[in-house]
Amino acid sequence: MSSTTGDAEKGRVEPVNNGTARDVQEYGNDPVSYSRYPTAHIANPGPVGLFNFAATTFILSLYNVRTRGITDSDTVIGMAVFGGGLSQFIAGMWEFPRGNVFGATAFTSYGAFWMSYALISLPGTGIQASYANPQEFANAFGIFLIAWFMITFFFLLAVLRRNIAFSCLLTALDLALLMLAIAEFTASPQVLKAGGVFGIITGLIAFYIAVSELLRAEDRAVVRLPLGVLHT
Repeated sequence: MSSTTGDAEKGRVEPVNNGTARDVQEYGNDPVSYSRYPTAHIANPGPVGLFNFAATTFILSLYNVRTRGITDSDTVIGMAVFGGGLSQFIAGMWEFPRGNVFGATAFTSYGAFWMSYALISLPGTGIQASYANPQEFANAFGIFLIAWFMITFFFLLAVLRRNIAFSCLLTALDLALLMLAIAEFTASPQVLKAGGVFGIITGLIAFYIAVSELLRAEDRAVVRLPLGVLHT
């Protein structure tokens, strides 16, 4: 991909166009592959963050819709710590030297979300046991989810007029978080399943974007998956 840098000797570094004209037309310098600064030795960390986000969200959401009669979601804790948590957080750290404010903020934030989710869910931490009754914990966890619903909405504002795929991803995620929060407040299994459905949709969209990013990095990719440009 082409990039344009300033004259380093003059102390000026110009923004980098991290894509060919065709790439920009199809992908629009999408939020996670965009690079503002010269980063010749740093690969795009977007696929790492997206694949781990997608897998963790997809697994938990399948549990939430009670796939194959599963009612306990504790199996996802390991994935939440190392996949959705640590791997995504590291991907966000690598976005910082690329000058990608959105990618860095989103990946590190959702990495922190998944690690905090795992910590809350681990019985050994005693967090759930510290509440007087299960509904008090459910209310507290619902507030936790509402906070992330708000954060996701703010992320959505950043991509709403820019990229179709990311707009769909964050809209589905926002609806999933809202449904899950309401399910905690109301103890409604139907609303929980609705949140799970939106979560599955979120995971599938994230998988699509991750594959698109991965194939974009290949010069002879079998297929290209456009993300839909709203504004370049």
